[in-house]
Amino acid sequence: MKIMKIIPVILSGGSGTRLWPLSRKQYPKQYLSLTGVNTMLQETILRLNGLKNLSKPIIVCNEDHRFLVAEQCQQIGLNKPTILLEPVGKNTAPAIAVSALQAENMSENSILLVLPADHIIQDVDEFYKAIDIATKQAQQGKLVVFGVTPTDANTGYGYIKFSRNKNNYVYQVEQFVEKPNLKTAQLYLEQSCYLWNSGMCMFYADKVLKELAIYSPNNVKSTKSALNNATKDLDFIRLDRENFKSSPSGSIDCVLMEKSNNVVVVPLDAQWSDVGSWSALYNTGEKDDNGNVIKGDVMIKDTINTYINAHHHKVVALGIRDLIVVDTPDATFISTQNKSHEVDSIVEVMQLDGYKECDSHRKVYRPWGWYDSIELGLNYQVKRLHIKIGAKLSLQMHQKRAEHWIVIKGVATVVNGKGKLTLNVGESTYIPLGVVHSLENNGRELLEVIEVQSGKYLGEDDITRFEDAYGRK
Repeated sequence: MKIMKIIPVILSGGSGTRLWPLSRKQYPKQYLSLTGVNTMLQETILRLNGLKNLSKPIIVCNEDHRFLVAEQCQQIGLNKPTILLEPVGKNTAPAIAVSALQAENMSENSILLVLPADHIIQDVDEFYKAIDIATKQAQQGKLVVFGVTPTDANTGYGYIKFSRNKNNYVYQVEQFVEKPNLKTAQLYLEQSCYLWNSGMCMFYADKVLKELAIYSPNNVKSTKSALNNATKDLDFIRLDRENFKSSPSGSIDCVLMEKSNNVVVVPLDAQWSDVGSWSALYNTGEKDDNGNVIKGDVMIKDTINTYINAHHHKVVALGIRDLIVVDTPDATFISTQNKSHEVDSIVEVMQLDGYKECDSHRKVYRPWGWYDSIELGLNYQVKRLHIKIGAKLSLQMHQKRAEHWIVIKGVATVVNGKGKLTLNVGESTYIPLGVVHSLENNGRELLEVIEVQSGKYLGEDDITRFEDAYGRK
């Protein structure tokens, strides 16, 4: 049988609100380094490096995260992946539909391997074995889902009921079940004919489109129009907003898998986890002799069965047990283990009260690098700018604020009004309100600049751009 190309489809559009304590919009969990050096998105991509007949992935993400995704791909040597930008989140069915359409434009008879970007898989060999089995089923025209062998009566996952008639490690799907209560989950565990629904699946691009056309024709129609009317934005494909918004929202399970009679499930026993809470990270983490999982700059004494993740300050813990402690540049989250999954309820209250931490993050990625808002007060803001080699900020002007730039690393080429100057480490320039200016890194190393803003309004929308290398208005 001819082996077709496998195109990974990385779904990176979720909000990750259960995991990241407060900053929902800017920094979903898949973009964080939670289990090692790489982020969860990077781990999802790197995990596939041992597979044969693999094409570059299609990554689906929200347009707000485009530069973050591109940066993380570059960091692991993945150059010019196909990145589809969703103008709004519409769940997995439209994301998979538009990915299948894009895959058909790229290659005929491609098999899609659909992977959420926020999973942990520790046994990669078993993962590869399951993919090999699923590939053979996909080549026979099946829609394949991966079901994880349950290890406990977990109420945080959906379940798949399968037929007891086994055929080469493949089962016919009988029913998809939503997240059960504890009593029902215990019953599922005892019956041994239920698997956790991993959210991963595999099928021919044209096959999933044909079946979607039967069960959700408007989904195919609207996503096809969104792709046909998409615009190229740097290395991104920006889907047409109005057409994509018109696509029916829903998960691929509800829209297609629960209705089709052509679905099979491949069991997966690969130490898998959909990291949906901080306690889940504790459960999968490497523990010390006292049952603690420690990440970052942490000092502990007489501490037991506790997860501590220090992203910002040194964290010192004395005499605590069974806690979750997460310190970030935006906020510090502290909870008992059994309450950590309820962070959503706190975020909802904070949103109603107008806390900015719910919708924005201190560190913001741009095509030229990133900035970190290190201090904010009445009529002033201090930022640290990180400009990549060869990158340039737009030629711009501010109506409501002045700026002072101080170079702390590298060499800066600056336009300040009618003058152009070169600034070395320790040198600075003042940009009065209303003066046209730009900043460029023409050097051979990263450029870092401290920017001190002063004015009665410091919002990011106070920018008039005259020239921009990245096509931004």
